[in-house]
Amino acid sequence: MDFNYHSELKGQHAFLSASKYHWLNYDEEKLAASYSKFLAVQRGTDLHEFASRCIELKIKLAKSKRSLNCYVNDAIGFRMKPEQPLAYSINAFGTADAISFRDGLLRIHDLKTGVSPVSMHQPEVYAALFCLEYLQKPKDIAIELRIYQSDEIQIFNPNPSDIKVIMDKIVAFDKHLEKIKAELED
Repeated sequence: MDFNYHSELKGQHAFLSASKYHWLNYDEEKLAASYSKFLAVQRGTDLHEFASRCIELKIKLAKSKRSLNCYVNDAIGFRMKPEQPLAYSINAFGTADAISFRDGLLRIHDLKTGVSPVSMHQPEVYAALFCLEYLQKPKDIAIELRIYQSDEIQIFNPNPSDIKVIMDKIVAFDKHLEKIKAELED
């Protein structure tokens, strides 16, 4: 049999896919709610891409209290790099929405497009990954973390010892994962 090729679907994921079959148990109301969440995630991805391009091109947005505008304008003002991968190992890495390290000050900004409450743990992990990758001791630098969400800016200066605890956990868990991988290969 010659199967249809569907080149336009390569790399795409259907909402009603076989790999995410839980929709089989949905009613129409649950389907609508789930699809709404799916669209919100897509919108968040699009907003992050838009913000990244604005920052790269140094195109400021209209002065406003809106999270997106503040995030973009602050990142440009602080000369931050958008969408920067930070990596300790293949087991421990992530992408900071915006980051800079200048004059001993590490800035990490995180844009949140959803409405669910968030935690500073994600930017703290980025700070730990930065310190591990670039061999910085948290006690020797200043760190400012920001979350932009729901037209508010949360600013946090973590305790260096808290970042060191995260760094130590990353190192320990990375070693443990490598040990597990080695045992599975035997």
